[in-house]
This record gives sequence, structure tokens and C-alpha cells, in this order.
Amino acid sequence: MESSNAVCPAHGPGLDPASLIGRRMVRLAASWHVYEGRRDDTPVDLWLIDDLGVHVHVRTGADWCLVVDHSVPYESYDMAAWGRIDVQTDSDETAFARHRGDTVLAVREQGDPVTGRMALELDFASGGVRCESWGGDLRVTVVDRPERPDGSAPTGRG
Repeated sequence: MESSNAVCPAHGPGLDPASLIGRRMVRLAASWHVYEGRRDDTPVDLWLIDDLGVHVHVRTGADWCLVVDHSVPYESYDMAAWGRIDVQTDSDETAFARHRGDTVLAVREQGDPVTGRMALELDFASGGVRCESWGGDLRVTVVDRPERPDGSAPTGRG
């Protein structure tokens, strides 16, 4: 695993990404900001749930770091004039959906000395997913990994 060794001063080191290697992601949940009937394109929070029922929560911090910790999804809630946050379980609307049921093979993180972790990539046999704090918003994108000459996907810690 590539590590940034950067620790967020507000949130601490969070979950060690290496602990995700070997886990099989079987469920997903995501929260979305909805304002005047329109939902944002990017989730506010993500939860990856493994086959043992462990919840890994991915979100951005107020200081724009990427927070990765353990917590269960919260309930949807209303924010009055600012809209609402809707939480959807078993969401198929993020880059993780195509990897449901797959095992995490490798992880990489990037950080900043001032804010801590800024990005986390998870590799699966069929590709990868990058979570990053982008201007304080959570951005989740597909990362296609090149295959090896024998047709297999890269494995290992990074």
C-alpha cells in the first residue's frame, strides 16, 4: 500500500486502509443532498459493508480531508431551507456498485501534510475505485486497471 503518512489534525489517522485488503464488499449505502427536488451528482457519504457486517464509512471532513472510519449509516434527515439528506441502502449509483461481491485486493492513499488523507483507491479484480476530497466534496470515480500480459488483474498492496 502506498501511504501518505499524513494525519488529519481534526480527525486523526482514521481507519488503516490496509485493513480493507481481503475484505469482500457485499452491500453499499450512500447519502445524497437533495435541494428543491434535485439530487447532487455526488454522494455526501458512502458506506461499504463487508460479508462480516463491518461498515466502512467514507466522507469528507470540514477541513477537506478524506475521512475513513467505522460507523453505520444514519437516517435521512431534513435541513429545512437547505434541503435534505437522503440515505439509500444497497445503492447502485456509485462507482462501487460494479464491485459488489468482490474482494479488495489492494489499497493506496494520498495525503497532504496539512489536511491529512485526501484520496483512497481500492483495487478489485475487475478494476478500482478512487474516493477523494475535491474542494470539500466527496468524489468517487472508476479507475480501470491495465491487465497483465497473462490477462490477470494486478494484485497486492499497490
